[in-house]
Amino acid sequence: MADDKSTGSPKNDEQEFFWPFWLTLPLYPYGKRQTIRKEVVKDTIWTFDQLQGIFYVVVPIRMTVVKLEQGGLLVYAPVAPTPECLRLVEELVVEHGDVKYIILPTISGVEHKVFVGPFARCFPKTQVFVAPHQWSFPLNLPLTWLGLPGNRTHILPAHSRNTPFADQFDYAILGPIELGPGRFAEVAFFDKRSRTLLLTDSVVSVSAEPPAIAQLDPYPLLFHAKDRASDIMTDNPVNRRKGWQRIALFALYFRPSVLEILRWSQVWREATKAPNRSPKAYFGLFPFKWRSDWQSSFELLRGEGRLFVAPILQTLILNRAPRATLNWADKVGSWDFEQIIPCHFDAPIKAQPDKFRQAFSFLEKHPPISGESNSYPLPEEDFKLLREIDQGLKNSGIVPPAQEKV
Repeated sequence: MADDKSTGSPKNDEQEFFWPFWLTLPLYPYGKRQTIRKEVVKDTIWTFDQLQGIFYVVVPIRMTVVKLEQGGLLVYAPVAPTPECLRLVEELVVEHGDVKYIILPTISGVEHKVFVGPFARCFPKTQVFVAPHQWSFPLNLPLTWLGLPGNRTHILPAHSRNTPFADQFDYAILGPIELGPGRFAEVAFFDKRSRTLLLTDSVVSVSAEPPAIAQLDPYPLLFHAKDRASDIMTDNPVNRRKGWQRIALFALYFRPSVLEILRWSQVWREATKAPNRSPKAYFGLFPFKWRSDWQSSFELLRGEGRLFVAPILQTLILNRAPRATLNWADKVGSWDFEQIIPCHFDAPIKAQPDKFRQAFSFLEKHPPISGESNSYPLPEEDFKLLREIDQGLKNSGIVPPAQEKV
């Protein structure tokens, strides 16, 4: 089987990519979602990448499928079950057995939760296991009201030994971390046979090159490669790379220090010069101005195969429970994994436990000294907007204050 596999005949694109429930979570590319399947470990682990975002700030969202030792498949963090995605899964079912287990490893990640019910309905014999302490907003609804099948949905036990897949997988539950109106939790899964760690949102790594799923339709990359509204962007590798690196800065910092937001009077004036003023191009509106040294900010983010905790988790979530987070990181770090597959950005990441544990040193007053090039903290100036959001939420009493570092 080829390493990467996506859609077949172009004439069937609209039907193959169609996701009818996109209004449940109206993120780009809305009702048209392409899928790329990649074989990570031969005949053992596959990733299924799709794309989603807002204002063309698009990043991969990933499902991982693992072959069970006793036959069949386990699915970690389902993506949209489009006809194309289901066809790619069914090809594995024919070769390796039925989908036996579906794992929802988060309680707050709506972009993951929204697909679990529809995906489970496509495989009616599958058992669904969800992270404990699930919640919904504005009303805390039962799981069946959220679309999960009531007769075959189970809460993950505190200990992995109490699950039917305990011989192959260990897991560790982070949280729940109380965040005022909601909670955060993540379940790390360890496939002992392949020595692979599966994560949801906790750590990421960002490559300099745009991921394959983002290059199927390069329009978002080219949109963000512009320096001004009047630019005409040629589709080439340089502009795709430029757009992707800026998208990564947007997605991780919201507003990095190297980005200036223009006054609306200037935005409207510049829009009149735009070569494309269609709705797809947001009517020529382009309210961004990047400093000439913007790429240095990305290089600090990327490092050399750098593994790090996303800034929003550092600033708004994990610092609410530093001791619990470090205890979880210590437990995960005790497993002898060789690679990590998160649900966003790069995958697989070649990384061993010490590198994973190092990513959480921002929670420590005196982090251990490391000679690795990726051990330095992310630039404080790029956290400015996130710090302002954090302060505003605390001042209004919406979220509890951060706790002291350990």
